[in-house]
Amino acid sequence: MAIRLFLKTICLLVFTTQLALAETPAGIPGVDELIQAGIQDKKIPGAVVLIGTKDQILHRKAYGARQILPTEEPNTIETIYDLASLTKPVATATSVMLLMERGKIDINAPVCHYLPEFTSHGKDKITIHHLLTHTSGLIADNHIRDYQQGKEEAWKRICDLKLVAPPEEKFIYSDVGFITLGVLVERVSGIPLNEFVQQNIFNPLKMVDSSYQPDASLIGRIAPQNQENNRWIRGTVHDPRASLMGGVAGHAGTFATADDLSRYARMILNNGSLDGVQVLAPATVAAMEKSHSVPGNGLRTWGWDRKTGYSGNRGQGMSDMAMGHGGFTGTGLWIDPELDLYVIVLSNRLHPEGKGAVNKIIGEIGTAAVNAVKQNKTAAQ
Repeated sequence: MAIRLFLKTICLLVFTTQLALAETPAGIPGVDELIQAGIQDKKIPGAVVLIGTKDQILHRKAYGARQILPTEEPNTIETIYDLASLTKPVATATSVMLLMERGKIDINAPVCHYLPEFTSHGKDKITIHHLLTHTSGLIADNHIRDYQQGKEEAWKRICDLKLVAPPEEKFIYSDVGFITLGVLVERVSGIPLNEFVQQNIFNPLKMVDSSYQPDASLIGRIAPQNQENNRWIRGTVHDPRASLMGGVAGHAGTFATADDLSRYARMILNNGSLDGVQVLAPATVAAMEKSHSVPGNGLRTWGWDRKTGYSGNRGQGMSDMAMGHGGFTGTGLWIDPELDLYVIVLSNRLHPEGKGAVNKIIGEIGTAAVNAVKQNKTAAQ
């Protein structure tokens, strides 16, 4: 009995030590300096950086302040950020992948097969693939007045839009295309987009602080943006079109912590599985990772950037398999399956004056992460 108790105590001590080591990584050289320079130059008030592999955390740290005005609040790992356009791949495109996997949609089928009203002015030729790769010919953003009467009227206005170009002729990064995908998910699944995402992505992955329309109890942990009508934007989506649609849209609207996003990234690196839960089938992850050429010598995947004019936040040295995305509010996520690496940088660059810039910083942090991983692999050989 005494020996058994002693062995149990030793195992517990070993487990506790391993956990402590996992939660306090040595860090990636150069990252602290990059973020501190960004704070000093007033490009960001603060940030959370989380870098890791499918089973190891390499860098996990909060910097600066999450709020400067009206009073200063120090940043923490638990800070929740408005993800802005990171909503596109993490929430909307992943939802589309799930519907494809379940046989509910054909990604190469015209969108009007599922949304019959989406046909005028040549839109009957647009496929789901076109929307996912921003090759539909839809405008980047239609006028804000089209959204001022709410979601239903906004959708009617989108259905009445003329195309900027025929499908596949131009690469036009389009919020309108992903708003359409959000409507598609709702129509095919039969439930609101936020509920589908919560039930099928966030909850299975235990992304406990991730959601559309975050609960009021979380506002104290949410990083504020700039002011609008003399009120700080905090706890409601910054994107004006998503806001006018009630805070739930396919192009923007989700909030999350870096820890939560790391769970998503690890799921992708683990072929769709995390902690014994299969969220996406391996074949679905492979389909999402596949490159598709877009006009202008660019590469996209279904929902993600790979190499286009929007890749300014991509780390140098990432492999051809790397895929990522940014968000207007100052967020970025890159996942590199070949290097077994993900890089998350979350900031609220718009606070407090609606300015700031973080894409270059995110790219430089990605480069530092790549260099560290490659050096570690070389040293281990």
